[in-house]
Amino acid sequence: MAEVIFNKLEKVYSNGFKAVHGIDLTIRDGEFLVIVGPSGCAKSTSLRMLAGLESVSGGEIRIGNKVVNNLQPKDRGIAMVFQNYALYPHMTVKENLAFGLKLARLPKDEIEQRVQDAARILEIGELLDRLPRQLSGGQAQRVAVGRAIVKKPEVFLFDEPLSNLDAKLRASMRVRISDLHKLLKREGRPATAVYVTHDQTEAMTMGDRICVMKLGHIMQVDTPENLYHYPRNMFVAGFIGAPEMNLKPVTLVRQADDCALRLGDQLLALPADKADKVLRHGAERLHLGIRPEFIRLHQDGPADNCLEGELVRTENMGHELFVYFRVAELELTARVPSEQAARLLGNEPGLKVRFALEMDKAHLFDSASEQNISL
Repeated sequence: MAEVIFNKLEKVYSNGFKAVHGIDLTIRDGEFLVIVGPSGCAKSTSLRMLAGLESVSGGEIRIGNKVVNNLQPKDRGIAMVFQNYALYPHMTVKENLAFGLKLARLPKDEIEQRVQDAARILEIGELLDRLPRQLSGGQAQRVAVGRAIVKKPEVFLFDEPLSNLDAKLRASMRVRISDLHKLLKREGRPATAVYVTHDQTEAMTMGDRICVMKLGHIMQVDTPENLYHYPRNMFVAGFIGAPEMNLKPVTLVRQADDCALRLGDQLLALPADKADKVLRHGAERLHLGIRPEFIRLHQDGPADNCLEGELVRTENMGHELFVYFRVAELELTARVPSEQAARLLGNEPGLKVRFALEMDKAHLFDSASEQNISL
């Protein structure tokens, strides 16, 4: 049983700065949970408290059924992979893998078996006799992961382990770590993992669930799909997704039989279900949120919920273009297939463009509380 529970967890430093504000979080047995957020959101601080590298100021941490607040790191049943590989430079890969097991006074044959198992899983068997200086960044990180595997911990902790690698190696290691987690689960070994990153691509591709943090608070914990399609607040809506969700102030306009939104100097019809939620909530100030893929280039004929604007710039991503356009003083982003963009768009700022918005996919946020009132 390797369930991890944060119960009203707090961290206050000696200067009075409160980094973690009483967070509650349950990480299920065998789950791969990613904690993501911008720099300074206390994601690494929370992980270090779980590891026993930072003291707990309030609340409690449980691993399994045991409160671990006052236990030493070595007694918590955890293994941690850091951003820097922290390999002993004078030891071979094999010696690095075996070092912690020797300190624990495990029998030689068991140490050998664990090292060989880790080498097989991570495909580093041919590296066992090399020194760290003879390894590439990706190989060194695999050895660092192997050093965690040999301990057979109850919980794996990863603190931004891929941030020192180039883009191609990061993508490769994302796959390796995800596959490792699945393999350990198939083999019936403890496989609860807590992974901290500021990279939303890592979070979205690796996590069973994602915990989004901001300034020591948890904004939302959910599956990658739900975070993307059903953000609970403006922070999550703007943080998850690239390019980010369009979030623009709008005014609610009540009409005879329905409601509309005024964006800049133009009106957008509001679907009945969303209009009903907005009216019941009674928010005075609103923000419209819509993902760029739900804004379609529309140059010919009439269409519902169209915005007319001026082209600001485009970014060519190969199979699609990110198109930035301005409505009144507001800049919005659309994702347009390259073929369509080539036929209908120039690349001259000021070009008149027309886009249709899929308002059934849009979100409405209370500008004051920043909560999503259209869910």
